[in-house]
Amino acid sequence: MTEVTIFHNPRCSSSRTALDALQSAPVDVDVVEYLKTPLDRAGLERLLDQLESGPATLVRHDKRFGELGLDPDGYTSRAAVADLLVEHPELMQRPILVSGDRAVIARPAAEVVAGFLGAAGSPG
Repeated sequence: MTEVTIFHNPRCSSSRTALDALQSAPVDVDVVEYLKTPLDRAGLERLLDQLESGPATLVRHDKRFGELGLDPDGYTSRAAVADLLVEHPELMQRPILVSGDRAVIARPAAEVVAGFLGAAGSPG
């Protein structure tokens, strides 16, 4: 059976949608509430290695990002993204799905989960 890790925020509707879809699929799901258990730098580096999109996509440019006075152009490199997310894990995009050596940001959640599971060899 395919194993999928979801970096999950239960307060996020997209994250809840992705988790619901995973729990309805024939996969083993490991739920990581990354705000309760933030990734350390090594974990973030591994995630960046697995991510199909560039490092900048891992950062949420939301209200909190603005409150911190951050400039999106300053967070495009792997090192800058890892530094930021170690200090501010709440700025990590969500949900993130990981299976094997592949990670995706599941937005829009239901469509990405279905595609991700199909690509992982499970029925979608």
